[in-house]
Amino acid sequence: DVQLQASGGGLVQPGGSLRLSCAASGFTFDDYVIAWFRQAPGKEREGISCISKGGRTPWYRESVKGRFTISRDYAKNTVYLQMDSLKPEDTAVYYCGAVELMIVCSNWDRVEFSGQGTQVTVSS
Repeated sequence: DVQLQASGGGLVQPGGSLRLSCAASGFTFDDYVIAWFRQAPGKEREGISCISKGGRTPWYRESVKGRFTISRDYAKNTVYLQMDSLKPEDTAVYYCGAVELMIVCSNWDRVEFSGQGTQVTVSS
């Protein structure tokens, strides 16, 4: 079965950090761009970060640039999202997805594989 399992969410105070993991299985990990999305209550799902197939080219939405870092581990078929300096507005359910092309990686409609999300809550 194709799976992309996001994990690592939780409750954190403003200014804190979390590291999310996206574990992939059932497809050729190296053949896909992996993207992170999030959806806050009452808002549309938005792409926030992507990493290229080769792992050298990241993309970040402006609102997370400088605070979030994406990386991928080919030995573990896992993509990580290190989130620092978290803000209350980062509160959302976070999802990961596999996309064929980097140029459309922030578009949820182009996600080929995805899975359940993980809740991130930033609150004091």
